[in-house]
Amino acid sequence: MPVLLRDSSLSDIDAITAIYRESVLNGTASYEITPPDRDEMAARFEAIVSKGYPYIAAIDEDGALVGYAYASAFRTRPAYRFMVEDSIYLAPQARGRGVGKLLLNELIARCTALGFRQMIAVIGGAHPASIAVHRSSGFSETGLLKGTGYKFGRWLDTMLMQRSLGDGNATDPDLGTYPGTLFSE
Repeated sequence: MPVLLRDSSLSDIDAITAIYRESVLNGTASYEITPPDRDEMAARFEAIVSKGYPYIAAIDEDGALVGYAYASAFRTRPAYRFMVEDSIYLAPQARGRGVGKLLLNELIARCTALGFRQMIAVIGGAHPASIAVHRSSGFSETGLLKGTGYKFGRWLDTMLMQRSLGDGNATDPDLGTYPGTLFSE
């Protein structure tokens, strides 16, 4: 499926909300039970982009938004500021067509360029396809959390995967530039 990757904007929120709604109602990537409405999704979008994190849209040949990905804080305590968590959601017609990997690799490139040093994937339901995409993009498994969520009448596990960005933890980061300035100590 040929896609164009571009920055997401508020004009994409309806499509983003629809994709996320489908994922909440039918999948285990999110442990939410009730899909958030458009206003909540817009507020989440603004909270992410206002901090300078990348938020990317995948647009198909017909101009439809078929997936999105973003990075956000793994945790908001200052020492975590060089680590980001990735999130990727796809419309059903985009799954299994390489769109997720394109989004993930673009997210990795953008986060590396911004100066982040680690990326973590928190994979709800320990979904095999998501694990495979992350592994193929250089992530390694760092832990399996058993019975972390209960959805669709069953207990779900969560897989944690991690990938170094840039120098990773081999050198000290520049605390005076982004993302070193994200949170005050």
